[in-house]
Amino acid sequence: MEPRSQRRDPRPGGSTVAEADYDVLILGAGSGGYACALRAAQFGLKVGLVEKGKLGGTCLHVGCIPTKALLHAAEVADSARDSAKFGVTASLEGIDVPGVNAYKDGVVNRLFKGLTGLIKGRGITVIEGEGRLTGPREVTVDGTAHTGRHVVLASGSYSRSLPGLEVDGERVITSEHALRLEHVPQSVIVLGGGVIGCEFASVWKSFGADVTILEALPRLVPAEDEASSKALERAFRKRKIAFRTGTPFQSVKTTESGVAVTVEGGDVIEAELLLVAVGRGPVTDGLGYAEQGVTLDRGFVVTDERCRTGVDGLYAVGDIVPGLQLAHRGFQQGIFVAEDIAGLDPTPIDETGIPRVTYSHPEVASVGLTEAAATEQYGVDQVESLTYDLGGNGKSQILATSGFVKLVRRKDGPVVGVHLVGDRVGELIGEAQLIYSWEAYAEDVAPLVHAHPTQNEALGEAHLALAGKALHAHS
Repeated sequence: MEPRSQRRDPRPGGSTVAEADYDVLILGAGSGGYACALRAAQFGLKVGLVEKGKLGGTCLHVGCIPTKALLHAAEVADSARDSAKFGVTASLEGIDVPGVNAYKDGVVNRLFKGLTGLIKGRGITVIEGEGRLTGPREVTVDGTAHTGRHVVLASGSYSRSLPGLEVDGERVITSEHALRLEHVPQSVIVLGGGVIGCEFASVWKSFGADVTILEALPRLVPAEDEASSKALERAFRKRKIAFRTGTPFQSVKTTESGVAVTVEGGDVIEAELLLVAVGRGPVTDGLGYAEQGVTLDRGFVVTDERCRTGVDGLYAVGDIVPGLQLAHRGFQQGIFVAEDIAGLDPTPIDETGIPRVTYSHPEVASVGLTEAAATEQYGVDQVESLTYDLGGNGKSQILATSGFVKLVRRKDGPVVGVHLVGDRVGELIGEAQLIYSWEAYAEDVAPLVHAHPTQNEALGEAHLALAGKALHAHS
């Protein structure tokens, strides 16, 4: 191998690279950081990956993976509780929380072991410790400076709170604390009716807790299409999950038995625990970003569509970049940046085409524009929608789930939004993403053969209806 100072830039027409420890130096080994590292290594680039915790970041250790493991355990509990309606004699004797945690931790540990082996096998150098940007192309870790021809900021996010709301980790907790609970609380107040709040509310209800959600905005999962919000609210009412929308939080006091939460208007709600689920903030404070010329907006790193910060050779990916805070967004951005550095000129990511899933019971999934956003963008007379009820879908009847597929399209044009509600509909979002991303017309999708009986058929039937070939009821 050539000495580092004489290695050639791998890009077409690249010149001799400047002296640097790494071709790509990445600060943070979450979904965006490790994806960038793995893809860059495929190009033969020398990669340094700085991480103060464990490889995999929030998603693997305290986010997507452990919460979805809990949600699956919750589904098993519901199946046992409701077994009689399927003709199966069974009963739910209780929730073995240590057993649930052992199952959850086992899933995380297996994935962590696999990722660690993958990083090692690709020849990526892992630099353990807390890193700080000390130059445009320099990261200092525990007093040692490391340089890169390109530096990628991927420092991730943390659970936010509200002004004056102190998280003590015992009575007032975040999602990270919730994942480590060793018992099922008798009652919980969930502050925030977004994705994280609705998922934990769903888990705890399945485990037998009394749950109340407080949401300041007018509806649950407010970023979703209004029809999806209404469907989830109906389902939660049926499950006896209490919720109050349009209800801002005012204050909380700890009591002998738990917490007393006062909401705007003066009402007081008591419970054993308060889960603060008001979103995640960017981990950028004190990391030297602003000092090196990086533009910050409320702590987020401002980038262009190519994830560039405006400082030469410095990129940013994942939750620190304004937009959807989703692991798969960061993952794809990491791949994009590696390919951009390697000179492949990748196509910028369409943020609207990123799929979104709330893994509650029932699930809510979507891609593309809501009907309101499409109307605002194209005009009220240029948008139409169609809703196909899962009541007409055989597999959904077998699974005993209700919900719908809602399609939003430009009049006489392509489908610009797909919205799904129902158990397991998150598994349908792949085809929905293709439909949106390839700007498909209903007439393009209608002839495709969808296997029977699958929930996937519902997408096919919805497009048949939108193409004027409805075989079953729709609205």
